[in-house]
Amino acid sequence: QREFTQKKTFTSWINSILAKHTPPSVISDLYTDIQQGHLLLDLLEVLSGQHLPREKGFNTFQCRSNIENALTFLKSRSLKLINIHVTDIIEGKPSIVLGLIWTIIFHFHIEELARTLACTYNQPSLDCSSAVDSSAKASRSAKKSAKIKERWKMSATKALLLWAKEQCSLHGSINVTDFKSSWRSGLAFLAIIQTLRPGLVDLEKAKARSNIENLKEAFRIAELELNIPRLLEPEDVDIVNPDEKSIMTYVAQFLQYSKNLPESEEDMQEKVREAMGWLAAQEEKLSKLLIDAENETYYQKCKEMMSFMETFNEEKNAFLPVLSSKRSEDELSEDQKQMREEWDKVIAQLNEWKAKLDQMLPSPLGSIEAWLQEVEHLQAEDLPDLQDPFKAMFLFREKIVIFKGLMDCFDAHLDTLQSFKNEDEKNMPLVLPEKLEEMKRRFSNIHFTNSSTFLEYHYGLCSAIANEVTLKLNIWDMKYGSKESVESLLENW
Repeated sequence: QREFTQKKTFTSWINSILAKHTPPSVISDLYTDIQQGHLLLDLLEVLSGQHLPREKGFNTFQCRSNIENALTFLKSRSLKLINIHVTDIIEGKPSIVLGLIWTIIFHFHIEELARTLACTYNQPSLDCSSAVDSSAKASRSAKKSAKIKERWKMSATKALLLWAKEQCSLHGSINVTDFKSSWRSGLAFLAIIQTLRPGLVDLEKAKARSNIENLKEAFRIAELELNIPRLLEPEDVDIVNPDEKSIMTYVAQFLQYSKNLPESEEDMQEKVREAMGWLAAQEEKLSKLLIDAENETYYQKCKEMMSFMETFNEEKNAFLPVLSSKRSEDELSEDQKQMREEWDKVIAQLNEWKAKLDQMLPSPLGSIEAWLQEVEHLQAEDLPDLQDPFKAMFLFREKIVIFKGLMDCFDAHLDTLQSFKNEDEKNMPLVLPEKLEEMKRRFSNIHFTNSSTFLEYHYGLCSAIANEVTLKLNIWDMKYGSKESVESLLENW
């Protein structure tokens, strides 16, 4: 399934690039068409803007020469081509071909885009890795450069993820923690579209639709309105463990779109002033509402909040482009910095209000809400990336125990929620029906993602154990020395 999805996604991405070649070319079957080397060189020429040497014919020698030219060019860009050989590409070996194309996508598409976010998210720069050192220290510099590139590979992925998180954070509780199950519901794609082009989607309606319907809608709008090629199908994403590389390739296109949006400085300043006025009005309106609703029933307070949020989200659309501007802190004017502070203040007030309402939920919904938040918080946490494998083992074991303990309560809490009678002694509703539906949706999301969360924790634990064993073996690889040191080594073993 993963190989099939990658082949389809990568082929569509390649064809979107090859359409810009002169003359345009197209790939029908990735494994077969790449064997001649011509289309591979076409792809690299468009991506690099360079003219690459090639043999014009199609016999075995000429095809081999073209593939060698392509690989030589990639190596000149300091790309690691591990276990990628000319013979494997000529034979069209799926795993090798897909590995090569992913290396190209990551370097020319994702890394290049993420580089523009480096300042915003304080990621390491790659400039130092492109310097040429002709001195006696050249080999050490090469090793250092390779380490920098490896670190940047993780940083580029993280920068893209942070960008996606930021786009979604403008639309409430749409959490993005990875490039896998976080995208299954389709809401993250729709939220990004709504940020980039306000008014194209209705997120409230989307929350009541199925995953497949949301994914279809997101891919359709992205293709028709944003001119983003349809690299994925809903069936590729609405599965337990979607392909991370395919989703990253597709999400990067939205970042590309955001970079191409025109932005006049005068227009930006005018929008900032308008946004500041709107934020001040929202803050005042919210403060008054909190005072007025102080003595209302829980149900009435929730209605007031829902009414406020509906208006807030509708009016917010006009200011999304300026609120989600990708400039770094140093590039912002004083007005823009103040606007960001005001936005953060309003969001903090809204979150505080929501938290208070959650704490006031009638029994037993209060304890269920607390359980949901604890599970969601745990799932949203970044996995520990510790240099000390012993500490990592301890942390992952702890997370597994905590998560398992929480999931042991899943069925009991869900049964309680489903059997909750939503009326008081006067037959009046205790809680908004929308709140109950929201809680049920969150149970459904946890149900879909809990197995992958367990897998990630166990994978982290196994990796930490393997690193600890390797560390021990490296320490033990020494001369025996005295009898006492041998006994000590055996005891440690």
